[in-house]
Amino acid sequence: MFPLWQTTAAPRIAAMAVLLVLSLTPSVPQDNGGPAAPESDSVPPSLLDLDDSEIARRVELDPASLGSLSIGTPSGGILFNPVAMPEGPDWEVVYPDASFGTAETIDFVRTAIAKVRVLFPDAAPLYIGDISLAGGGRLKRHQTHHVGRDVDFGFYYRGGKGTWFTGGTAANLDLPKNWALVRALLLWTDVETILLDNRIQRLLYDHALKLGEDKDWLDRLFEFRGRTRNPLIRYYPGHRTHYHVRFYNLQAQELGRRAYPYLVQFQKIKPPVFTVPHVVRAGETLGHLASRYGTSIRAIQQANGLSSTLIRAGRTYRIPLRGASAPPAKPLIVPARPLPPRTPSAFAAVEWPQPLALYGEELARLARCPSLLGGLPRWL
Repeated sequence: MFPLWQTTAAPRIAAMAVLLVLSLTPSVPQDNGGPAAPESDSVPPSLLDLDDSEIARRVELDPASLGSLSIGTPSGGILFNPVAMPEGPDWEVVYPDASFGTAETIDFVRTAIAKVRVLFPDAAPLYIGDISLAGGGRLKRHQTHHVGRDVDFGFYYRGGKGTWFTGGTAANLDLPKNWALVRALLLWTDVETILLDNRIQRLLYDHALKLGEDKDWLDRLFEFRGRTRNPLIRYYPGHRTHYHVRFYNLQAQELGRRAYPYLVQFQKIKPPVFTVPHVVRAGETLGHLASRYGTSIRAIQQANGLSSTLIRAGRTYRIPLRGASAPPAKPLIVPARPLPPRTPSAFAAVEWPQPLALYGEELARLARCPSLLGGLPRWL
């Protein structure tokens, strides 16, 4: 059975129950406990408590008061009320025109880099590549990055910041700083996935193991270990030069889902072109795809940056469906973070999150109702 923190469909209360079990287990140290992850200053949590009538009123009269909204999917959607990645001494923005995200995403980026700088005050500025355009939508360099939740992070290199998009190797990567960054992303932010070349996955895994990280925990994080169906760190071609990190945005996604019909109704946005992925089979043409999905050849070309009608079998293409695929109807569930059973001494300078600090109120409720814990799996 797989741990609930890796099951995106698992109810958050069940994940909290697993964390409560872990927090009450003597083998899980409770020292180095830290405060809860910071929340966005731009989108206060109370916005999630608004009823639909108040959301509609704000959309009509003061849409900025809803904060950043992430509408649709990373490969087909829009970003509303964007926040630009600011300048800072600890990072360098590579593409300012494509450095827009939700307030939550920008906070997550800054938080993770700040943890690295606490551990390594001499760390060179980290490159931040593409996030999203100011209004979201298609970026020519990517199939995703539409909705302000995808961020391309550079690597930390030995001897300085190196050059953006330099392939990582055992010889040039500063593994202590890189693992600190990945660890901070996993524990201090709501990561949906990290796309990374398997060669670099192995380097980070071996380094983390030598530091004293729990082997079982690491095995469940990295795809190349083959231990779980839904690992957080996954292989995808073209990611030997950077980390592609996708975040969950509880507030921006959930408010975006609920506000979407009112944004269209009050003409604050044009109905975005949502897309579905299609893996081309031998013999299929753009004409076949256009007919099957009720769209046009031109629309498919534009969605995929195609200058001709040539498509390749085995490759995935985005098929645009205007107005046919709105944001999901069900509320977003953000899985619990993959908290490890221990913290290596090399990272003791940072206070890492613990279950009671992150989920105190929910855990307290569960502690008063022990029956909720029955039958839940444990992975430690």
